[in-house]
Amino acid sequence: MSTSIPEYNPLRELSPQDLRAHAAEALTRARARSVALTDAVDDEDLVRQHSKLMSPLVWDLAHIGSQEELWLVRDVGGREALRPDIDDIYDAFQHARADRPELPLLGPAEARRYVREVRDKAFDVLENVPLEGSRLTDSAFAFGMITQHEQQHDETMLATHQLRKGDPVLSAPEPPRAPAGRRPAEILVPGGPFTMGTTAEPWALDNERPAHEVVVDAFVLDTTPVTCGAYTEFLESGGYDDERWWSPAGWKYRTEHDITAPRFWKRAQDGWWRTRFGVHEKVPAAEPVVHVSFYEAEAYAAWAGKRLPTEAEWEKAARFDPVSGRSRRYPWGDEDPTAEHANLGQRHLRPAEAGAYPAGASPLGVHQLIGDVWEWTSSDFHGYPGFAAFPYREYSEVFFGQDYKVLRGGSFGTDAAAVRGTFRNWDHPIRRQIFSGFRCARDPRPGEVA
Repeated sequence: MSTSIPEYNPLRELSPQDLRAHAAEALTRARARSVALTDAVDDEDLVRQHSKLMSPLVWDLAHIGSQEELWLVRDVGGREALRPDIDDIYDAFQHARADRPELPLLGPAEARRYVREVRDKAFDVLENVPLEGSRLTDSAFAFGMITQHEQQHDETMLATHQLRKGDPVLSAPEPPRAPAGRRPAEILVPGGPFTMGTTAEPWALDNERPAHEVVVDAFVLDTTPVTCGAYTEFLESGGYDDERWWSPAGWKYRTEHDITAPRFWKRAQDGWWRTRFGVHEKVPAAEPVVHVSFYEAEAYAAWAGKRLPTEAEWEKAARFDPVSGRSRRYPWGDEDPTAEHANLGQRHLRPAEAGAYPAGASPLGVHQLIGDVWEWTSSDFHGYPGFAAFPYREYSEVFFGQDYKVLRGGSFGTDAAAVRGTFRNWDHPIRRQIFSGFRCARDPRPGEVA
């Protein structure tokens, strides 16, 4: 380890009663969001498949209940199964998203009734099961895992709303504007060891574990994600038509699918426009670009004379405190995110302007590492040294390899329960319907490192 200072565990000092209350609040917040996302549309929209890339919203809703029943009611609680007959239908590994509309799915009313019944039993389990004695119950881990699972599906349902055709059905206040004044475009991150991953974070998932020392050479990182305005320069310079900037796999994908701009962007006589949750608007220059694939991010970075950061570089920039030498939970410290720190939890329906959250900056002055847009890294998804699958291989291990790239930091659609400085997301490099953006890195030039 690069430091003898122990990792911070935010739940260590909670009494059993307070721990139950903490878990109940997290579950309740997730359910309120699930209800809002599914109540926003009529039953016809709930059962419709809005894109072959996504499940019908009603499948996501019942799947949330099915996983909660499996893990909290049956496994942790040891209770009798409510609906064993639907286990296969809502097993995400048994049926591809494109095929799910053809399954005998629960209808909207039945799905809503099912998730309510499951939640009632889950709360009874939470009230009565000892929160110790097993890895699933220590620190209410299973309840945190199910909270994160539901919030992840909430973000997936939000992405389905973005793909939905028709008038807007979601609304939210605008995010804050960036404060006036200039900030550096780049920051030098010093080389040396740091602690990557976590062993102490109570609700961390298996792919975040264990904590281990990683040595990262000095590098230079953008202080904010790449903005729409900067990305438009790449577009206007002919970047999508110039094979020099693209990897062979990226160029093949771009040409075969006629990719000419970020998803949901259209060129008009007066510039670039986009569709955002049913609203047609001019592309805002100051916001981070969103809905770009890994291949597009990689091409932009090459055009800019830079590269994408590795996953280790991203985490060092997000967590390393050069004064104490320890790794924090978040860029700003160990405390949970607030509305002052980051754009999270569907509080807004768009990224905030670059630099809009100065209270969330890292000690080195890197902004918006948490929230706004998921950030592509150059790293393939793999397990850390000492990785152990828990509580099942299908959460992480089956995805390890070169087919998936790691994304970090969360988006405006990610809840605080489902992201932290160690949290790892992954997806195919072609994905664009997700709320993905990026920032660039580069190696230091001569004289930049003492």
